[in-house]
Amino acid sequence: MIHLPKITTKVISVKLRPKAERMVKKRHPWVFEDSIVKINNKGTSGDVVVVYDNKKNKFLACGLFDAYSPIKLKLVQFLKPVTLNQTFFDAKIKEAFEKRSKLLKTDTNSYRFIFGEADSFPGFIADVYANVLVVKIYSAIWFPYLEDIIKSLISYSSCDTVVLRMSRNVQKISTAYNLKDGQVVYGTLTNNVVVFKEHGVHFSANVIHGHKTGYFLDHRANRKRVGELSKNKKVLDVFSYAGGFSVHALANDAKEVTSLDISAQALEMAVENGKLNTYSGVHKTMAIDAFMGLQQLINNKETFDVVVIDPPSFAKSSKEIDRAKHSYSRLARLGARLVSKNGLLVLASCSSRILADDFFDICEAEIQNSSRKFKIIDKTYHDSDHPKIDSFPEGAYLKCGYYQLD
Repeated sequence: MIHLPKITTKVISVKLRPKAERMVKKRHPWVFEDSIVKINNKGTSGDVVVVYDNKKNKFLACGLFDAYSPIKLKLVQFLKPVTLNQTFFDAKIKEAFEKRSKLLKTDTNSYRFIFGEADSFPGFIADVYANVLVVKIYSAIWFPYLEDIIKSLISYSSCDTVVLRMSRNVQKISTAYNLKDGQVVYGTLTNNVVVFKEHGVHFSANVIHGHKTGYFLDHRANRKRVGELSKNKKVLDVFSYAGGFSVHALANDAKEVTSLDISAQALEMAVENGKLNTYSGVHKTMAIDAFMGLQQLINNKETFDVVVIDPPSFAKSSKEIDRAKHSYSRLARLGARLVSKNGLLVLASCSSRILADDFFDICEAEIQNSSRKFKIIDKTYHDSDHPKIDSFPEGAYLKCGYYQLD
């Protein structure tokens, strides 16, 4: 392993406003700056912070201080005091690995090992692609603990290469520690593009330059299901990116698949991912804006047995919620017009600010308005390696509806 920063940290004590204190008692992991009423020392990122009850001065929680974020405290332990050290983090990593055990018994060697707050690692993601572990950090709080954490991740995953990825904000801070985005911090990376499997279907991830950690693992179960429903079918995959749904459909004997995405480069990846597998169907691509592409297909009187519409997040801030709902409405309306008789429409959202019930209501209202009768086949959420916890509703973002149209 390359030399990772040795950073000295201290312990800080804080007390909070009543509302924030109640949230901590419910095990919510975030505390904003304006919720802190008393702090005994100036904090730097990575310092251990201990939250005490206002009335009885008893331990409530502990976590890490973030000097660069309005979310000043990221909490990792509640009710029972612990020392935040290698032993603590190793135990949490072991617990996370065990949660993935059922998935790893399938023909799958790619998974989200650490899912941020849901696994007690706020602002920290770790994804595995075959023998390569990609760590992405969204907060500088993790710099003092990186070496210990990465050692444990390697131990449980048995990966022989580790790549460090960082959000833009963290990249600005990382230069002070001689770290950079895309750096190989353990082992050797022979190729930026790593081939991996999900449920027996082969894909690739560019672990240095790809989005996030190189691929989107959260839709794995939905991709598998769409594939199983695509045998001998004509399939449209909208916002296809690297062809997740498309490739599963092809690998499951779809007769024709159209991957539609605004990025020609992403579509090249989709085609290459398809070629990693054996298939006999036709793989078409459309490099066009999704809304324009859908309208173009409608104008051409095209229909499909399976239509999948899985856009990127439309609501990155609360100001974008109304516009996002409008976009989901348009996509459902356009998608419904492209589904053949007794065909399947699959609509998904990864916008955490759009509640699942609101999303499904929007989709179903638009299908109904299209004068198509429909049957709800299923509504799904995160795959098993993206656990949802009740105390952190902000972590629940993925929802997907399956609708059979008359």
